Amino acid sequence: MAPTPGITDEAVERAVVALRSGGAVVLPTDTVYGLAALPTVDGAVDRLYALKGRPADMPVAVLVADVEQVRALADLPDPARRLAGAFWPGPLTLVLPRRPGLDLPLGGAAATIGVRWPDHPLVARLATAVGPLATTSANRTGRPTPVTAGEAAASLSGDVAAVLDGGPCAGTASTVVDVTGPEPVVLREGGLVEAQVRAALAARR
Repeated sequence: MAPTPGITDEAVERAVVALRSGGAVVLPTDTVYGLAALPTVDGAVDRLYALKGRPADMPVAVLVADVEQVRALADLPDPARRLAGAFWPGPLTLVLPRRPGLDLPLGGAAATIGVRWPDHPLVARLATAVGPLATTSANRTGRPTPVTAGEAAASLSGDVAAVLDGGPCAGTASTVVDVTGPEPVVLREGGLVEAQVRAALAARR
């Protein structure tokens, strides 16, 4: 796996240990800095919510390293496959039908799951090492979204287990598209505008 400039192997290993121990980690992505936890560890996502001050009914998304991890989490209807083929890895979060029996404490509706495959080597490295990561932006709810590790660390209260500083991020959040209904719905424009989403959906296979 390609290294991330400015982040040592030792720092990555500390983050892996922290995640497996239920800690929350600040990390760079291809959009903004994220606050990540391992949803398969009891209490880890609760800790993430507490650090962010996020209401319990607001879901968090999952970051993955590859399409195999996506398929283990969710079903991929045709619109999702089209969008994933056009924009993954990249700044697109898809709200997908959750796999039956998948019990992960991610907030929101139990039947759906938000999934993103970022275009960032560190996220790929961590998610490959420990599994999909429950992630939200690394700021207290209501505060500006951080584009540097320093902004993220300053915004969060409480004990963050590790901060991985990969330099400034792009600064624009991911676009969120819900593909669980009869027609895809753009819930938030971010790194992709709605016209790009509609064009990808309309493109010939």
